[in-house]
Amino acid sequence: MSRRTKVWTVVGMVVLAVAGLVAFRAYRQKNRATEVRLEQVSRRDLVSSVTASGKIEAKTSVDISADITGRIIDIAVREGDLVKKGQFLLQIDPAQYQAAVARAQGAVASTQAVLVQTRATRDQAQRAWNRAHQLTQLGEDLIAPEAVEQAQTAYDVAEATYQSTRAQLEQSRASLQEAKDNLAKTRLTAPMSGRVVRLAVEEGEVAVPGTFSRETGLLMTVADLSVILAKVQVDETDVVRLRQRDSVEVTIDAYPDTTFWGDVSKISHSAKLTPTETASGSTDRAVDFDAEITLRKPPPDIRPDLSCTARIITDTRDRAVSIPIIALTVRDHEKVPNETEGAPAIDTLRARFKKREAEGVFVVRNGVATFRPVKTGVAGEEYFEVVDGLREGETIVAGTYQAIRDLKDGAKVRQADTTKARETKAS
Repeated sequence: MSRRTKVWTVVGMVVLAVAGLVAFRAYRQKNRATEVRLEQVSRRDLVSSVTASGKIEAKTSVDISADITGRIIDIAVREGDLVKKGQFLLQIDPAQYQAAVARAQGAVASTQAVLVQTRATRDQAQRAWNRAHQLTQLGEDLIAPEAVEQAQTAYDVAEATYQSTRAQLEQSRASLQEAKDNLAKTRLTAPMSGRVVRLAVEEGEVAVPGTFSRETGLLMTVADLSVILAKVQVDETDVVRLRQRDSVEVTIDAYPDTTFWGDVSKISHSAKLTPTETASGSTDRAVDFDAEITLRKPPPDIRPDLSCTARIITDTRDRAVSIPIIALTVRDHEKVPNETEGAPAIDTLRARFKKREAEGVFVVRNGVATFRPVKTGVAGEEYFEVVDGLREGETIVAGTYQAIRDLKDGAKVRQADTTKARETKAS
């Protein structure tokens, strides 16, 4: 064998070895099973809930504000005091309003005196006209026509003056009543029984009407703390799941080790738009709806405006066939004839080759994962209810997220080493 022949023989053997190694690696790669976490479909008790945050409020509260302007000279309560309906709360300096009442009373008395004068003048004018009219009836020559006209005119003027004075008297009385009302507004009393939860002023400050701003005229707030509400904001995607009388688990930040229970008593029909800042710097608006939750047994020392978090239970399922939330994925799914039952034959034929996205899970049989569409029901915290598509006891791919995302229909899978994963997590 020549040297050249030996060289070509060695080269050929190397090429065959490399080709065999590449083919072996390709075969091994093709038949290698993907490590996944497997889990059997089983029955569980599921609780579907909506979580929202907000604050504690009293069901009934009254903001007491000033209707008149004046300096505060006396405050009879302090913040936190219990008050009863009609109890004296605050006094505004009444001096100028007492003077206004005195002026109005004087005006009424003066107008009443004028009314007496005008009534007497009218009565005298009426008697003079009556005598002139009687003389006219007895004979045309007994009184001149001009005298009759003058008597008639004098009576009409006296009557008009009397009516004008009566109207002035009514106006004076109305002014007196207004002055008395303003004087009464200088003394403020409790409109309801409850607790003074806010005192916004001090003695010596000037109380002003809150015509243009509610906060400007606010003096104090009285709240009835016998019925306590948790007012929370629910996202627009969740509010349609809420119903009145849904049970709610409420946690209050001020009571970290206590859980309170309540019921949904009111769901707003109009949204509250809240400006939010996005990562790009632009301003977006979050759409939230107010929901009121009545606490069943609030603590006796609870206060309004405390922060709280509500877990509203919207639905429950007992021993429902369920799968882990992470197991549910989306894949293109081929329609089959029974999915278009009742359609014309040509439509059914086309549907066989038409694909659409479907939610489903990977069912494992003999080490092969096959995608199967499923219909889900309520969603718990970690599991979905399966309404159709799976049976109890079937094995599905339940993790990891990365493995499910990259998994192909018909791929080989095997159970991951959970012991090693636990050791890695612990470390």
